[in-house]
Amino acid sequence: MLYAPWIRAISIALVAMALVSCKEEPPPPAEAVRPVKTIVIDAIGAGGIREFPGRIDANRQAELAFRVRGRVETIHVKEGDQVQEGQLLAELDKTDYQILVNNQQAQFDNAEKNYLRGEELITSGAISRMTFDRMEADYKTAQANLETARQDLAYTTMTAPFGGVIARRHVENFEQVLANQSVFTLQEVDILEVKVDVPERLLRRLRRRAGGDIREEHSARAKVEAFFPQNPATSYPLTFKETATKADPSTQTFEVTFTMPAPEDINVLPGMTVSVRADLTEVIEGDKVVLVPGSAIGASASLDPQVWVVDEDTMTVHPQRVEVGELEGNSIQVLEGLHGGERVVVAGIGALADGMKVTLMQTGEQAEPREGSPRGN
Repeated sequence: MLYAPWIRAISIALVAMALVSCKEEPPPPAEAVRPVKTIVIDAIGAGGIREFPGRIDANRQAELAFRVRGRVETIHVKEGDQVQEGQLLAELDKTDYQILVNNQQAQFDNAEKNYLRGEELITSGAISRMTFDRMEADYKTAQANLETARQDLAYTTMTAPFGGVIARRHVENFEQVLANQSVFTLQEVDILEVKVDVPERLLRRLRRRAGGDIREEHSARAKVEAFFPQNPATSYPLTFKETATKADPSTQTFEVTFTMPAPEDINVLPGMTVSVRADLTEVIEGDKVVLVPGSAIGASASLDPQVWVVDEDTMTVHPQRVEVGELEGNSIQVLEGLHGGERVVVAGIGALADGMKVTLMQTGEQAEPREGSPRGN
């Protein structure tokens, strides 16, 4: 009976251990599913559709200035006014110029009388040839001075050299202006220019037939359209005008200019932005090109370029080796390994593993999932 308490304690401990050993083991942790940002890439056939940011400019633009200095007396137009060719725009104070004309007129009248009198006197021999030559020179000088004074008086009036819109007014009434100081910026807006910057690498791929004019060929075979934010569903055809033959030293791009009639359904003014879409299928060399964002390109263990492709049936990712080409803005050409239509991961590729379960992030930048996909973006 002395050992009974110890035996009872040991029995209780053994029973507790047996109960613990019979407790069910916890289930294994659920497989992690990683959210990823993806896009569905497209193949661009033989150059395909390219989009460029563009800017609107006036087909004709002039900085209007007086050719003489003076005080602005009257401004007849304001910014935004539509003006016609020859319309009066502004005037300077004419007082000083009119006085100069009157003075030069008096000198001319006197020189003319002396010259006519000298013609009679030289015939009779009353004056020498030298004296008559001086009279003739004074007469011609006075005539030239009078014409200059009259022209300066005419320069105190400014008219529109062509029809357009007063885009800017640089001076106010009663302000003193210098000769050739800008007073107005006049723009012709019936015809607009659309300017885009085209990368050097793209121009290199344009086909050029032997002896052919590259401008005529491309303008006839490439379809180029403009799209404006005010009316994105409507396209406006563009006509090729010119291409710069010297690249911008900072961006290494060439400025290409198109023209278009001013739209009647929306308000488009010089300085506004525009999207330009060009179908280069017929004018660019090369087979199908696949473009992917630069952030989608990673490297394998052997440092080969690769992308991570989402299998939309199993919602897993797998690495796909690719051969890359040139940069095009923020995108990279994929020459081999992709054919278009694949969904590739464009963010966080460093944390992925082959066969990893993923889910598509809910972002406005995602492309819509293909029909039959088990999960949406």
